[in-house]
Amino acid sequence: MKFTLSWLKEHLDTQASLTEITDALTSVGLELEGITDPSAPLKGFKTARIIEAKKHPNADKLRVCRVDTGAGELQVVCGAPNARDGLVTVLALPGMTVPNSGALLKKGEIRGEASEGMLCSARELNLSDEHEGIMELPADAALGQELGDLLGLADPVIEIAVTPNRADALGVRGVARDLAAKGLGTLKPRPVPAIAAQPLPGPAIRLDLPENNRACPVFFARVIKGVKNAESPEWLKRKLTAVGLRPISALVDITNLLTLDLNRPAHVFDLGKLTGDLTIRPATDGESLAALNGKTYALEAGMTVIADASGAVSLGGIIGGESTGCDLDTTDVLLEIAYFDPLGTARTGRKLGVLSDARYRFERGIDSGFCEDGLAFATQLILDLCGGTPGPVIQAGTAPDRHRTLTLRPSRCASLGGVEVAADEQVRILTALGFGVTVSGDTLSVVPPSWRDDIEGEADLVEEVLRIHGLDAIQPVSMAVEGLPPLAISPAQKRLTQLKRLLAGRGLLEAVTWSFLAKADAVAFGGGQDELAVVNPIAADLDHMRPSALPNLLAAAARNRARGIASPALFEAGPGFVTARPDGQRTIIVGVRVGDQQERNWRGTGRPVDAFDAKADLFAALRLLGLNPDGMPLSRDAPAWFHPGQSGSVKLGPKQVLGHFGLLHPQVAERYDLDAPVAVFELHLDAVPLPKAKAGRARPMLKTSAFQTVQRDFAFLVDASVEVETLLRAVRTADKSLITQVALFDVYAGKGVPEGKKSVALSITLTPMDRTLTDAEIETVATAVTAAVAKATGGTLRS
Repeated sequence: MKFTLSWLKEHLDTQASLTEITDALTSVGLELEGITDPSAPLKGFKTARIIEAKKHPNADKLRVCRVDTGAGELQVVCGAPNARDGLVTVLALPGMTVPNSGALLKKGEIRGEASEGMLCSARELNLSDEHEGIMELPADAALGQELGDLLGLADPVIEIAVTPNRADALGVRGVARDLAAKGLGTLKPRPVPAIAAQPLPGPAIRLDLPENNRACPVFFARVIKGVKNAESPEWLKRKLTAVGLRPISALVDITNLLTLDLNRPAHVFDLGKLTGDLTIRPATDGESLAALNGKTYALEAGMTVIADASGAVSLGGIIGGESTGCDLDTTDVLLEIAYFDPLGTARTGRKLGVLSDARYRFERGIDSGFCEDGLAFATQLILDLCGGTPGPVIQAGTAPDRHRTLTLRPSRCASLGGVEVAADEQVRILTALGFGVTVSGDTLSVVPPSWRDDIEGEADLVEEVLRIHGLDAIQPVSMAVEGLPPLAISPAQKRLTQLKRLLAGRGLLEAVTWSFLAKADAVAFGGGQDELAVVNPIAADLDHMRPSALPNLLAAAARNRARGIASPALFEAGPGFVTARPDGQRTIIVGVRVGDQQERNWRGTGRPVDAFDAKADLFAALRLLGLNPDGMPLSRDAPAWFHPGQSGSVKLGPKQVLGHFGLLHPQVAERYDLDAPVAVFELHLDAVPLPKAKAGRARPMLKTSAFQTVQRDFAFLVDASVEVETLLRAVRTADKSLITQVALFDVYAGKGVPEGKKSVALSITLTPMDRTLTDAEIETVATAVTAAVAKATGGTLRS
């Protein structure tokens, strides 16, 4: 809702400043959206008079003008055809910016003649589309005056947000009423004009409105003959333009003014274009309306239309028809004001997609008792601006009876709103808002006005009192926290969240896929049992419960690669289904990396992912769970969908499998159209025991060594069939107090190594905690390492 400050003061007698008014608007619940100054773009553009305009000596279409600015004279070269002696116009000086083009003005010469400014057209100032010449201002305008002040544009435009229940605030008078109740002034009286109606020649218009019509319970009209439709006066055009409406003609602009000023939509028909009487009826299927906005709408049965003998001529409460619209040749009009049902208006507007000021107001519920008085106000405006002779009021139907009496206990302001408001102040506020109030002992009998259909009970009356008293007077009170339950998150839920954050930090994106998949995919990944078939699947290819999220992630990775993402990295934490029993569901975390591990850069091309990338992801997750995967046994018995030579399983014990890692089997990758290496890991989260509860929340003390570490390299010649993991595990157990790290850095087989053998090189780090190691102690550890490896490999090795 927009209005200017001067417009507001036409209804509100106040000495309050703009800031006081805008603060009060927010305080009463009409939140300030913004304030704009229409004169701001015209700052510095001032009035000036052309003393002499003579032909340019070097250009036929230019004139050299001697201009009086009110503070001196200067010379301006101008090409406008209407530049002449004595013309008062608009002058822009060097350093200013032209609003329409954004050009910065500078002093210069045009065809050899100095030009010290610019004489402006209305188009250049964004005031209209007129650009045939420079602006022509009144001859008695003071020279040197700001153009914004002269045109009355130095009038702030206030914009407020209106909640859906406050349809009464969609008119300037409704806003003024709230501010008057707030105490910022008094509401000016607005007596209903007394219209001297006269019998008019010609056949009378008859209204046909079905009895008890809920869509349009009441309809008022009046014929006015002999009007002269023309361009609206400046004051009216200025009002409409300030709030974003385009002036059209006096008759149309009057209806827009009534809508914004008094929240009373109206419509004017060209009487000469109507055929017969008017009927307010439901539309029929196949009927259409060519509307005033230039669009044609196909109507549906039940939509409320105003029709004559030719068919629908207006969409009730929404928009008028083009066939009966007023133009500058209109001489006789039918002025219409009615009340249309909010729900029906909203349904029709939404179905047709029509947005209009009338629909916006009717669907929120405007004043049903203001039809006849609104007709009088509209008639008087037409008579004032267009002349004419008014006929008698034509009425069909009756206004809905909205009368109701509510009870308000003054103490409820404190109990419901938390603010003590004296009973007499409550009476004053409600009375100022237009409510009828009668004091009955300790209670108030309140009758809401016709423009407040949203007031239905005592709580609504309390809200009215409190918002006028001041919503900012309500003190914020923190909600009591006593008795709230503790944070309901289990250790299992907490560690799952931590794992998701870890994997996201390692560059994998979390995916959420269906818990269903096609049976063929389920079978390929160890599922597909008949008991896991979905009885009523949502799609034909989602008919089985998934054994793991891996097939869905592989499909997602393939879709990403098909759409240009070369190296997708995804993970999902979710259920896998083994049986149909309640305990047949397990929580599995699955991760997939496809393509290159890193993007190519100036150092070289990217490296394809391998089994060790998947192993690193899995081991990082296990470490977060409090386990030490380096000391856990590894085996080659990964499931069949893993690459048989580049995969492995991590176990907590001989039979307790924690997870798998490795490259995807080439045949499985081909099944999902993945033509790049795919690294995969699976973590069976339910198999990882929860940590034992600690006595306190303190972390264990960090123990670091103050002594120098010792690093020794060992090369073992072992049978080619011996797994490197066997050597690593043996070395770690050789001396658990000193050996803190074991790393593989080379495996060699070939020239110099006997056939059937391989050389495995390990780097071992010794970290003493209480002393510096001697050579003898280091040799002792080396001997223990060699013995442990010999025992693990069957006693035959060379080191």
